[in-house]
Amino acid sequence: MKGVAARLTKGLNFGSFALASDNSGARIVKIVGLKGSKTRRGRQQYVKIGDHVKISVRKGNPEIVGQVFDAVVIRQKKPYRRNTGERVAFQDNAVCLLKDEKGNPKGTQIKGPIAKEVADKWPFLAKIAKFIL
Repeated sequence: MKGVAARLTKGLNFGSFALASDNSGARIVKIVGLKGSKTRRGRQQYVKIGDHVKISVRKGNPEIVGQVFDAVVIRQKKPYRRNTGERVAFQDNAVCLLKDEKGNPKGTQIKGPIAKEVADKWPFLAKIAKFIL
């Protein structure tokens, strides 16, 4: 997987709520885990933009409420710095649900912008995004 060309900040903790910004049927999700990350023993892990996370659906379609899915964080409120010197922050914390390990999205469109760093790292999400910021 490609690295991110930015100085990312600690955006979200485990237990944080985020919007599901695709048309998969979920509306509000809770971040419950992080995939593919290591940390020092005893230190709390954190989630940043472009990370592969495990989420639990809290509100949305009644058939999927309470189920656990994989997702990618596509927007975060906490500002982060790009290598060009500009700082980027979004109005909400949002994720896009995945249906398999390869990065194929569960929905067919993403509502709102996604970060350029996410589009570089997850090309399948870039295809269905309305616009990339």
